[in-house]
Amino acid sequence: MSDAGALNSKKRLAQIVAILRKHHITQGLSPEKLRLIIEDLGPTFVKIGQIMSTRQDMFSQRYCKELKKLRSNVNPLPFETIAQVIEEEYACDIQNVFVSIEKDPLGSASIAQVHKATLKNGEQVVLKVQRPHIYEMMERDISLIRKASRLLRLSEILGSVVDIDIVLDEFWAAAKQEMDFTVEAGYAIRFKKTYEDLKYIDAPMIYREYTTTRVLMMEYIDGIEISNQAALEKAGYDCEEIADKLADNYITQIIDDGFFHADPHSGNLRIRDGKIIWIDFGMMGILDPKDRGLMKEAVQTIVANDVARLTDVVLTLGNHEDSVDYSTLVNDMEEFMDTYLTLELSQIKMDVMVQDIFKLCHKHGISMPKGVSMLARGMVTMESTLMDLSDSTNMIRIAANHMASSFDGAKIKKDIKALGKKLYDAGYHSLDIPVQLSHILQMTKKGQLKLNLNVIGSEEPITKLDKMVNRIIICILAAALLVGSSLLCTTDMQPKVFGIPLIGFMGYMSATLMGLWLLFKMLKIHKKDK
Repeated sequence: MSDAGALNSKKRLAQIVAILRKHHITQGLSPEKLRLIIEDLGPTFVKIGQIMSTRQDMFSQRYCKELKKLRSNVNPLPFETIAQVIEEEYACDIQNVFVSIEKDPLGSASIAQVHKATLKNGEQVVLKVQRPHIYEMMERDISLIRKASRLLRLSEILGSVVDIDIVLDEFWAAAKQEMDFTVEAGYAIRFKKTYEDLKYIDAPMIYREYTTTRVLMMEYIDGIEISNQAALEKAGYDCEEIADKLADNYITQIIDDGFFHADPHSGNLRIRDGKIIWIDFGMMGILDPKDRGLMKEAVQTIVANDVARLTDVVLTLGNHEDSVDYSTLVNDMEEFMDTYLTLELSQIKMDVMVQDIFKLCHKHGISMPKGVSMLARGMVTMESTLMDLSDSTNMIRIAANHMASSFDGAKIKKDIKALGKKLYDAGYHSLDIPVQLSHILQMTKKGQLKLNLNVIGSEEPITKLDKMVNRIIICILAAALLVGSSLLCTTDMQPKVFGIPLIGFMGYMSATLMGLWLLFKMLKIHKKDK
């Protein structure tokens, strides 16, 4: 790093520490205080806060709700700066490529700025141009917030609210991907190809020859924004039909393809020529086949009211470093199921249900993979988008219908084939049962049979028993010290303290301290039970 760069880093670190101290972060953290700190820290941290607001499995609902108030819009850069970036990427003057570029941006965010332009051949396009040095600035800020965290010992202070290192790691991984516009271009092309045979879904065409890591060029979409219900009805569209088709397509993205738009707000959807056009593919979610299968299984277990199986799916799907109290988790899952199974599908609100699921996971220290957390955020956003179109469209109902329709003849044949294989395997292995039983009986006769037993949910009572045994041992030791010290008092052992042999005096003192400690613990437990 150059001397100037090092000096700038020191100034920025001092600025970050000053902001944290200004908000008295060492005295604790409330949701509102966290939001104000993030806003003062600038665009990098606003982006982090927006990611945090989607992770209800990692943070409590109060924090997520407050962080949703963060706004990503920032002051636009001068057009001269944007033009310079374009010319650096294309290695030529902008007049060689464009007839014109509108100087006022269509939008301005923390990473990029969007401008409308016209190519030499007359085609209208949209340019997404990355802010200069944004990668280096974000990388520096991430490194500095880690240093500030160590200086102020934030991990110790905020450990119960947020794991700063996990948040920064996830943000930086997501930001690096978002700052490579060739990745977004690839996602857009993949999405368009996936639904090229579907008449009512489309995406903008990407100009690969004009797309680089810092400049993305795509077709300009001049349709009606999907939230403009009055304009849609004036143009002859049925808003309820649009809502149903949009919801069904989103469920298809999730369940069938495992490749879905993670930010489906109304600003990213247009209606043009009878088609729903998805735009802005900077935030896409991907579910691997395993997670997709588990998501389907979760839906099936909810329909079947199989609490134990749903609990196992959640544990398999999520990540949990500490041991999970299985019995308590099952009880909480039963309460969750009882709440929603009594409701009609039309009565279930997606955002409330997702919040309840993530609140349950947060309570038990279970965090979800990135794809699943993006999915939860996407579904909540999608329900809000659908509400702008039609009050009668329900995501849960459409998901249930989609799942039911997926059980076609091919699926039944596949299941029958799988069942046949399982029956064959079961029959084949059953031939070994008599031999295995014979071995078990022989081992039992010889006293060689050992049994490993792991009682799930027994950790807490075992811990309490361990503490009780320790106190009994201390009680016995105190009694032994009293008896031993009393015997020493009958001797004329030197030296003496207050006429008592020194060793006996020390024994009395130790026994007294142990007794006081035991009394304190007993009173503390009694008070806690009350």
